[in-house]
Amino acid sequence: MTGRTLLAVAALGAFHGLNPAMGWLFAVARGLQERRRAALLAALPPVAAGHLASVAVVAALVTATRSVTTSTTLTVTGGAVLVGFGLWRLLSRRHFRWAGMRLSTAQVAGWSFLMSSAHGAGLMLLPVLLADPPAGGHAGHLAATPAGALTGLLAAGVHTVAMLAVALTVAVVVYGVLGVGVLRRVWFNVDRLWAGVLVAAGVVTLAAAI
Repeated sequence: MTGRTLLAVAALGAFHGLNPAMGWLFAVARGLQERRRAALLAALPPVAAGHLASVAVVAALVTATRSVTTSTTLTVTGGAVLVGFGLWRLLSRRHFRWAGMRLSTAQVAGWSFLMSSAHGAGLMLLPVLLADPPAGGHAGHLAATPAGALTGLLAAGVHTVAMLAVALTVAVVVYGVLGVGVLRRVWFNVDRLWAGVLVAAGVVTLAAAI
């Protein structure tokens, strides 16, 4: 995996960290509910773990099974899924509702996994991962599965570290300065921006395959 690819997955992680649907708003709510910053900080690691699992599933599958002959199929399929999912989120009038605040660590991680999957977090890595040259193997043959899977897990790890760093920064600033009273409008704007980026990524992916 090239340095440019790592920077790209880290940038996408930073973008995910800005999205309140990916967990920082949940962490802020926990901190305000228990009236202590430690509760906010404790909520973020399981949120990151769930996000990592969601992204790793897609990243490992893509990098472990890609080959020269299957790249076009993966690209077209992934691009179509990105466009379709993004349009659904963009046109949908429904918003995901926050779960109850009294959740265990495992439940928070599970919630984060479902939320990240529902928002297409792993799908956002498809254009980057499919643009990276296959790791080993000859034209027309599958890349080495263990090496490919490890590459995908590395991408997911870098992505999640960047996501956690940004989410932590935003959560601490919001908790200490802004509060949550003005976040309803911000949530709407970021949610629509997120959907628009999904569509744009899908279009770019499909254009690269044609």
